[in-house]
Amino acid sequence: MRMKSIIALLIAMVFTLGVVGLGFAAGMKEVKGSVTKVEGKKVTVKDASGKEHAVEVKNAKDLKVGDNVVVKHGTATKEAAAAAAPAKKKAAAGGY
Repeated sequence: MRMKSIIALLIAMVFTLGVVGLGFAAGMKEVKGSVTKVEGKKVTVKDASGKEHAVEVKNAKDLKVGDNVVVKHGTATKEAAAAAAPAKKKAAAGGY
């Protein structure tokens, strides 16, 4: 009976650590786009596809609406507007 309890405890620990690891990995995503809202440490960023992402950053007080940023590991880095905007393709010459 004691051996079953130990095995069950080990399985529960492995499962718990796995779930915690996935949670940390999900928080490590990179978000790139334009700041649409700043509330305390929470910043909302609209990416190139128009999707908004609410992220918590350490340096939110340095940001304002309209800034182009890259958010990674809880820190926002400002970018030049040209670097943040997606490049537009030019029409091919000859135009059929």
